[in-house]
Amino acid sequence: MALPTVDVLAVPAEPPVARRRRRRSAFLRNGKALTGLVILGILLVFAVIGPWVTPYDPGKRSDDLLVGPSAAHWFGTTHLGQDILSQILDGTRSVMLVGLVAGVVATVLAILFGVTSGYFGGTGGEGLSALSNVFLVIPALPLILIITLTLPETDDLTIALVIGFTSWAWGARVLRAQTLSLRRRDYVEAARATGESTWRILGFEILPNLTAVIAASFVSTVIFAVLSEITLAFIGVPGVSEWNWGAILFWAQSQQALAQGAWWWFVPAGLAIALLGTGLALLNFGIDEYVNPRLRSGPQRVRGVKMRVGFTPVLAREGEGR
Repeated sequence: MALPTVDVLAVPAEPPVARRRRRRSAFLRNGKALTGLVILGILLVFAVIGPWVTPYDPGKRSDDLLVGPSAAHWFGTTHLGQDILSQILDGTRSVMLVGLVAGVVATVLAILFGVTSGYFGGTGGEGLSALSNVFLVIPALPLILIITLTLPETDDLTIALVIGFTSWAWGARVLRAQTLSLRRRDYVEAARATGESTWRILGFEILPNLTAVIAASFVSTVIFAVLSEITLAFIGVPGVSEWNWGAILFWAQSQQALAQGAWWWFVPAGLAIALLGTGLALLNFGIDEYVNPRLRSGPQRVRGVKMRVGFTPVLAREGEGR
């Protein structure tokens, strides 16, 4: 007895360009990632054009002393009549510059030290791991404070480099641990057996699987750098830009804005710091969900098939009932 033939629905192979475009659009469809990108994009725009679009000179005094938000001064004024909105817009560049530069420097160092020590191992790897342990146990903020006060001249870029060169150890430790678990995976062994070079294995087999960890390290470093710079400005360390958000909080605290009920003096700067942290955190969550499909929420569609809990997806020809 002949078995009945079954028609198999052929699925054409997806071109590489279309696959990359689909993955890119999937990342942008993630609400967390898109919201984080929008927030960071707005802050970056203000960091570039902020000093040029300020309604007033941030340091200019006026007769409107300690006036609350109004049509003339959207965020109110200080005890000297200075416009707080202008100060926040002018200080955005300093905060974003320090945060991003320190994040990039620390992340690059974390990748170099963490991935290298984890993949190669041996005496060299143990030495790099010991070096990261030394930086890990040193209190970061006091070290940054000592270095910035020791340097003859400091500015925002110098502070960003100091923070970046002193805050890479945590990311290096995490990347080393992940690399140790990846270097013996089957696909890495297969690439090594086929004669792939070490740097190609690191760049195309190891690093893509560390994207979520690298993104988390970058985001945490940027947040730490922003808070460190604001702390340095708040305690009056020289070299920080005059209208840094921390400097605004410093003057608000020194003039007892809270006791005088001048909430508009410190609340906008605090909200700006919180907004930057929220944008970075949402971007990190979006990258993590994009890299790890198990973290994605909601029903997933695979080439037109809607996955539902408790049901097996079935492909049907057009015109047939489901």
